[in-house]
Amino acid sequence: MPEPGNAPMANTTLTQFVKESLDKGQSRPLIRSALVDAGWRASEVDDALNAFAEVVFPVAVPRPQAYLSAREAFFYLLFFILLSIVAFNLGSLLFALIDRAVQDPLANGNYYFGSVESQINGAVAGLVVAAPIFFWLARILLKTRRINPALQRSRIRKWLIYVSLVIAGCVLVGDAISLVYSFLSGELSTRFVLKSVVVAAISGAIFGYFITNAERDEAHGI
Repeated sequence: MPEPGNAPMANTTLTQFVKESLDKGQSRPLIRSALVDAGWRASEVDDALNAFAEVVFPVAVPRPQAYLSAREAFFYLLFFILLSIVAFNLGSLLFALIDRAVQDPLANGNYYFGSVESQINGAVAGLVVAAPIFFWLARILLKTRRINPALQRSRIRKWLIYVSLVIAGCVLVGDAISLVYSFLSGELSTRFVLKSVVVAAISGAIFGYFITNAERDEAHGI
């Protein structure tokens, strides 16, 4: 049985053995049985067998493998963090502009996070710093995926896409619930409606973009 410290080498040896066996016309059940009898774990054997497609061809045909690396994970995590910063500050800026443009008789001008002016300054500062980096990084990642199509199978990218979809979807549902609740309570104001539209527009744009990417990946079997 392979030693734990030699896992990478053992996996390479196992995959190579499976490939050579398939090339020589051995059946998958027979290969699996022989390897399990030799001491390999069934899950390891199944992973090695699944690395090759079950197609009629003189030699073993490898399946496309999911791509994952520390460098790639860093860039995609940075991309989604910057997206969150840009979305938050854009919403904050639009909220402040709405507060300035639409007067609310019930508001006393005091805000928990400071005045409208400081809110605008903070949002603009966030956008000035984060937005250029975000768009530059998005352009780099898009260009990299076009050059190397294997990156389309990135595990971290796929996971972060679906996490973003869940978050954006929850924000959309919460926004709709708040809007309906305020309407039923008779507390629906112009300022509240405009802010709800801002939230729906930002989260809807994010949801639409990522659901399009997810559907395109599914259509290509990624």
